[in-house]
Amino acid sequence: MSAALDSFLARAEGLLTRLEAVMPHAATPPDWAASTAFRARRRHGALCLEPVRAISRIRLADLQEVEPQKEKLLRNTAQFVAGRPANNVLLTGAKGTGKSSLIKAVLNEFADRGLRLIEVDKADLVDLPDLVEQVAARPERFVVFCDDLSFDEGEASYKALKSVLDGSVAAASDNVLIYATSNRRHLLPEKMVDNLAGTRGEHGEIHPGEAVEEKISLSERFGLWISFYPFSQNEYLAIVAQWLRHFGLDDAAIEAARQPSLVWALERGSRSGRVAYQFARDLAGRGE
Repeated sequence: MSAALDSFLARAEGLLTRLEAVMPHAATPPDWAASTAFRARRRHGALCLEPVRAISRIRLADLQEVEPQKEKLLRNTAQFVAGRPANNVLLTGAKGTGKSSLIKAVLNEFADRGLRLIEVDKADLVDLPDLVEQVAARPERFVVFCDDLSFDEGEASYKALKSVLDGSVAAASDNVLIYATSNRRHLLPEKMVDNLAGTRGEHGEIHPGEAVEEKISLSERFGLWISFYPFSQNEYLAIVAQWLRHFGLDDAAIEAARQPSLVWALERGSRSGRVAYQFARDLAGRGE
């Protein structure tokens, strides 16, 4: 009898150990002095903030041909850091034009004035209300950074983000803003069928316009939209020259690189800032 009881207790203890491993744990506060940027990661069922040890060193001066976009984001962030009203920001437009890089550069510009960045993956946006609550009492100013954002219909993270932006019964914390990037302005897919929903038989939408409005309502909750556009050839060449200078090449080498940089862009099918940077890294790395 005793052996059977011991066996039962051992099995019960093993079961409890396995349950503890998968049960949510209370989030451990991060070491706020360890970094100016953090990543939200799920650990043991809880969303934890992990310091980023190696932060991108990109500066505002490194970003060329996006002066209007730079000025808007700088102004909004300066207001936020100073404790004045500021807006959540949606940066949209052509790929490789500097949307994410601009946010990283703004962090480097204002980090010494208390700005901090928290990068959150789309899948973890369902925990965004808890994250906002976790930092609400901190003295720093936090930008929640969502990169390359878009949603499929029915995703839970869509509703969580929408609620935090504007719609929850709880007031938004005044030390948190959301900066998101996307290649498209309307973050939910829009389909031709949405326009035909009212005429597609008994299962169609009675008010199809309302269905379309729902799909664009998330974007409209961002107070500031900043649009990025494809670069012209001259703009692309100016960006190439800037990055080549950054890597230490002289004016003669930069002039000689014009044609190869255009061929590089043609092969990649894009004259973006990202392609210009990749060309400059390749050329500088070859040491020619």
